[in-house]
Amino acid sequence: MSDTTTTETRNLYDVLEERGFIAQSTDEKIRERLAKPVVAYSGFDPTADSLHVGSMVPIMGLAHMQRCGHKPIALVGGATGLVGDPSGKTEARQMLTFDDVNHNANCIAKQIGKIVRFDDSPTGAKLVNNADWIKDLTWIELLREVGSRVSVNRMLSMESVKGRMTGEGDGISYLEFSYMIMQAYDFAHLSQTEKCTVQMGGQDQWGNIVMGIELGRKQYDADLAGLTFPLMTKADGGKFGKSEAGNVWLSPERTSPYEFYQFWRNVADADVRKFLCFFTFLPIQEIDELTNCEGAALNAAKEKLAFEVTQLLHGEDEANAACDSAKRAFGAASDVTGDSIPHEDLPSSELDGDGADIRAMMVKAGLAKSNGEARKLIQNGGVRVHDEKVSDFIRKLTADDVKDGYILLRAGKKRMFRFDVV
Repeated sequence: MSDTTTTETRNLYDVLEERGFIAQSTDEKIRERLAKPVVAYSGFDPTADSLHVGSMVPIMGLAHMQRCGHKPIALVGGATGLVGDPSGKTEARQMLTFDDVNHNANCIAKQIGKIVRFDDSPTGAKLVNNADWIKDLTWIELLREVGSRVSVNRMLSMESVKGRMTGEGDGISYLEFSYMIMQAYDFAHLSQTEKCTVQMGGQDQWGNIVMGIELGRKQYDADLAGLTFPLMTKADGGKFGKSEAGNVWLSPERTSPYEFYQFWRNVADADVRKFLCFFTFLPIQEIDELTNCEGAALNAAKEKLAFEVTQLLHGEDEANAACDSAKRAFGAASDVTGDSIPHEDLPSSELDGDGADIRAMMVKAGLAKSNGEARKLIQNGGVRVHDEKVSDFIRKLTADDVKDGYILLRAGKKRMFRFDVV
């Protein structure tokens, strides 16, 4: 079981770098800065009542901070959420009400608290809402305190703004343009009220972080720094955090613990090590031992990944339940203890003889409508025998494919059929 309260004696920078968290930093001496306890924050946008799995990267960053003896601040953008961050967006977001944002902020805070420890200890995390210091500011106050110290030329040079001004669509509204000023003010404000000197966020937040550092220096002569995490992508270049059902959320009401477990269990082989580094607290040596293999042998690492992340977010009971449900539904996949479960609940029929054409067997199993469709599925990498991907569409099923008295055909991630060998 992962222990989020474990302490780490190494420099936070070394821990993050080892696990692949660091994309860029604003301070050449960031490692030296992190050699002693600091206060650092990451911001979370309350545009929905749940974060998605991509948001686990900054959450894990805060957790590693805490384990290394620093004090994390989780900022929920109760004020900035009313505006909407233009970073990485091609069009304006739907406007939310104050009640919507407040409700979402409360839900998100509970999710972060499952991984990051909130208390009054020296390393206890603190939750803040930027509505507390922004919502009562008058427009004149904001213009005088912030606007007078921010260069429009500098703002226009930021990628988050340039992309909206030069791309397709209606450009960027003044409301969204103001987002960068509001986030910059957050960093400057926290530097004075919480002695916060470091901001961490995704690489798409680079421009906002830089603006906050510059504002803090001009307004308060504050010595601030920023560190960004790489934007998470899958090995095939696809968008991370999507399943066949859509977004994968941290809320169990939006994505059940079982679906959450299955998302991690079904990651591509090439992503297993990276995701174990990012989304678990397992030591690197253990991760290397788990992933020092290929093909079906990687299944144990995938199951460990799925169990660890589900346990971290939803608790050990839900992780065990999801693991057990997966074994009943998909069978024969060893769990984290190495046990093997038969595919009792899957549709099945008997297979008599050797050398059956895999395309014909897929049609017989109802996994394809025709040999031609089966061929396309195989050529697109969507067919497996047990856990082994099939690349040859004229492949025959042989005695070598029999495990525990049956052959399991898979089409995609969820459609399966069991042939019991006579």
